[in-house]
Amino acid sequence: MSEYYKINTYGCQMNVHESEKIAGVLEELGFEECPEGEAPAVIVFNTCCVRDTAERRALGNIGVTKAEKKRNPSVIIAVVGCMPQQEGVAEAIKEKYPYVDIVLGTRNIDKLKDEIQKVRASYARKRKNDKRYRVFDRSMPEDYLAIDEASPMTRTSYPNAWINIIYGCNNFCTYCIVPYVRGRELSRDPSSVLDEVKRCLDEGYKEITLLGQNVNSYGNDIAGGEVNFAKLLHEIDKLDGKFRVRFMTSHPKDLTYEVMDEMAASSKICSNLHLPIQAGSDKVLSDMNRRYTRERYLGLIAALRERMPKIGITTDIMVGFPTETEDDFEQTLDMVKQVRFSNAFTFIYSPRRGTPAAAMPQIPYSVKQKRIERLINLQNSITKELSLGYVGSTYEVLCEDLAKEGMACGRTDDGRLVNFAGGAEDVGKFLNVKIDSSKSASLFGHKEEI
Repeated sequence: MSEYYKINTYGCQMNVHESEKIAGVLEELGFEECPEGEAPAVIVFNTCCVRDTAERRALGNIGVTKAEKKRNPSVIIAVVGCMPQQEGVAEAIKEKYPYVDIVLGTRNIDKLKDEIQKVRASYARKRKNDKRYRVFDRSMPEDYLAIDEASPMTRTSYPNAWINIIYGCNNFCTYCIVPYVRGRELSRDPSSVLDEVKRCLDEGYKEITLLGQNVNSYGNDIAGGEVNFAKLLHEIDKLDGKFRVRFMTSHPKDLTYEVMDEMAASSKICSNLHLPIQAGSDKVLSDMNRRYTRERYLGLIAALRERMPKIGITTDIMVGFPTETEDDFEQTLDMVKQVRFSNAFTFIYSPRRGTPAAAMPQIPYSVKQKRIERLINLQNSITKELSLGYVGSTYEVLCEDLAKEGMACGRTDDGRLVNFAGGAEDVGKFLNVKIDSSKSASLFGHKEEI
């Protein structure tokens, strides 16, 4: 009789990819992904703590599993990822959610297999009063990369393959918890990255997305100074076959002209860049410890568009940072008007315990809410205008998935989502799609014969 697993993933693409590794571990143990209507034997929460909403949503869903545990006392519940890595959180989970069996941080997910086996053995002996097996380790093993690269993986995002190239972050933006929960930067050897890219291409993947908290820092921690992100992109671009390359996330302070030149010269690296600005005021950027100015950011945008006039640029923008005044916010709106992003991921600042910004005087939520509404309205109007410019033209689209019955979806080279009539046979194919209409950030079209 089959036993099933269910993984609940919160947060960034890094977590999505780590859930693929968790799925690989569970399938190696003999579990299968839980179909609709079946009861899982293992429930994993792969958590995020970058924003308060993700953390509260995870905790709420962990609470719901108490009823599942009552119905089936042998179901194994694991909480992993960024959230337990925070000081005191693992201990709080033990106290508030005593039915959780396993707690693991970001750097010891490799222990999941052993811990599940221990918990299962305990339940098999019906020793209900045994101490639950929880592991929590804030240190990074010296052989972390070797452990991670050897872990099994069940990829779930065909035709895209996520590939980590660097872990951790050295930037310490004053609002951000990431350096505290993911540790210092650690780059993979370029040969290991290239080998993984080649394997994915051999397996039929058509898009490679390189991942890191800051991909532009890739190689800074490798001795000799011969390894950097631009060189890695160059080596990937030399590989045979038709495929696309995207990457995220780029920090403006580390984006180099060498990387821009590689993007512009390549037929495989997409003309698409996610470049978080966070704020448009030099004062706020300094208080955030972002280490660039609005002038520097605008200079990067100009250089990108000089090399790639049709590049799609998206961004992250934070509203309501503790030191943000109305004038600071107006400067952010001005930057949005100048840059004209294809799309922007906007969010309200929420204090993260243990970061410098959390100790600053906070702006009332009502002020933040009004500001973000103004920002969203402005960006939506720009996105809508830009979308109209696609109508009537034909673009090469990589079909990624089915949208609804009779419809498929995919992205253009510059990152715009396109919906068109299609089926499962189109997924993973490059198609020419003529754009007939647009709605906000989405484009709608029909396939054309090549």
